[in-house]
Amino acid sequence: MKAERTRSQERILKLLKSINKAISAQDIYVELRNRNQSVGLATVYRALEALKLEGVVQVRTLASGESLYSSVQQDKHHLTCLQCGRSIAINQCPVHDLETQLHQAHQFKIFYHTLEFFGLCNQCQMAQAAGVGAE
Repeated sequence: MKAERTRSQERILKLLKSINKAISAQDIYVELRNRNQSVGLATVYRALEALKLEGVVQVRTLASGESLYSSVQQDKHHLTCLQCGRSIAINQCPVHDLETQLHQAHQFKIFYHTLEFFGLCNQCQMAQAAGVGAE
């Protein structure tokens, strides 16, 4: 039996669905305050954790360690530059078949998956080759 969501959880989920992009817990806190739906930052984190365990919110941790939250709508895949932090979304997904195999083999309920490649974008590669930014 699924537990009822709290008002804070509903507000956060509605916000994430409306903005349709991944944002930090701090940004969620600020955005809710801007919408006169103020909740404490600790409540935001608790609500995000509960929504994540329910499988309706996904978290993506950047190379910087910052966590970004979004509603689960479709799997997201990225190329992320370790130098400037820019992320480039990629649309192809090479692991959907693997996801199905894992689900069947282990009876594991998969809510979503992420796929992220880390390296240097073209601009940072050119800057590195030119010696810019080297200290």
